[in-house]
Amino acid sequence: MTSTAPSPVANIGVVGLAVMGSNLARNLASREGNTVAVYNRSWEKTETLITEHPEAGFVATKDYTEFAAALQKPRTALIMVQAGRGTDAVIDELVQVFEPGDIIVDGGNALFADTIRREAAVRATGINFVGAGISGGEEGALNGPSIMPGGSAEAWVTLKPILESIAAVAEGEPCVTHVGTDGAGHFVKMIHNGIEYADMQLIAEGYDLLRRVGGLTPAEIADVFAEWNTGELESYLIEITAEVLRQVDATTGKPLVDVILDQAGAKGTGAWTVQTALDLGVPVSGIAEAVFARSLSSNPTQRAAAASLPAGAEEWQVADRDAFIEDVRRALYASKIIAYSQGFDAIVAGAQQYEWDIKKGEIARIWRAGCIIRARFLNHITEAYASDPDLVALITAPYFADAVASALPAWRRVVAGSALAGIPAPAFASSLAYYDGLRAERLPAALVQGQRDFFGAHTYKRVDREGTFHTLWSGDRSEISAEDTH
Repeated sequence: MTSTAPSPVANIGVVGLAVMGSNLARNLASREGNTVAVYNRSWEKTETLITEHPEAGFVATKDYTEFAAALQKPRTALIMVQAGRGTDAVIDELVQVFEPGDIIVDGGNALFADTIRREAAVRATGINFVGAGISGGEEGALNGPSIMPGGSAEAWVTLKPILESIAAVAEGEPCVTHVGTDGAGHFVKMIHNGIEYADMQLIAEGYDLLRRVGGLTPAEIADVFAEWNTGELESYLIEITAEVLRQVDATTGKPLVDVILDQAGAKGTGAWTVQTALDLGVPVSGIAEAVFARSLSSNPTQRAAAASLPAGAEEWQVADRDAFIEDVRRALYASKIIAYSQGFDAIVAGAQQYEWDIKKGEIARIWRAGCIIRARFLNHITEAYASDPDLVALITAPYFADAVASALPAWRRVVAGSALAGIPAPAFASSLAYYDGLRAERLPAALVQGQRDFFGAHTYKRVDREGTFHTLWSGDRSEISAEDTH
């Protein structure tokens, strides 16, 4: 068993040795050039890790003073503890034993606003603070995640070779890049998770339609998803969906999906994405509907009370099952494109708001492997932003515009059919509505502005001349310039 070193020997340390932390520590230790110091509040976890993995050559430490002493300068610590007060407590301890120029990296799922606050506070001590989004779950942490670090350029110099050594690799390139300053890394990871919510909901809606309308069994749908995974929908989530649907419950002999309670949980990052997008004024309707769908699923009391309400639905009869399956596939792909387009809109807006120099093509590039939303078409996103770095909306890039155009008839059939049959498809429907709203020459927002001016004198602008106006809705109902109301 490795003992505590009396002198600095480790180039990286990990604080917090639950599953994600221990797997990242093992990943780091397995890469040439890395020696890893480890610390956990509970010594038992540290002891278990170093006993079970003597090959890693971990430098085990029992307190923060030992931990700091084991690290070469500039000291670099990766925190993998529960977000919130636990993270703040660890930062407070490390600041006491670190020196200016050292680096503290928070690899947890922190809210980006907290990372901005922490970075400012730690920077005041001369120590670098980096918020790093890490995606890929337990398997990714061990074998290669996608990593989204923020923080200073100074810290990136030290972190770059370390993080590149453990990141997933796509087409020979490590899936890590310096995202931007302070909270940029955690912001991008939050948007990643929001897109993940939408992607999962869209897949679930596709499954539901194939089963309820197409009459396919879970095993047959697994074969459909496996086939889809060989084409433009190829992705990690499509791949694992096929595996989930093939699983048979050992106790009942039923498909496992049929014995899993239909109440989806959430850890908050999807809701953060929607809340942040609202603050930024960016519509992320597909992501929002995915978040709301989980909330609806997890309200059994309301669902039970509403179960007897009339559907007023028509039977959806499918004459050609193969054609119907293809319609669902096309609707899924088009809606997926919308989810990514909305997510990148939020990244652009966040970068503008917080003055981050986020390169959108680089984000798509590092999502190609290691992360949960890794997918074939991320290469097309990188290509789109390489062709036009100032692309106003991803959906307008030629590849994606053409892909959606070819899917439109199928997409509309699926959304219309779902509504007529009383089958909920909120992410499919909201994605199509967003697309139609975006391309509309004129929206009913003009009426909304008239209503707002009527009850609140909020004013409006005109299409035929400059200025801001207000109508005196009572009396002669004349229009005056807003400047005249002051």
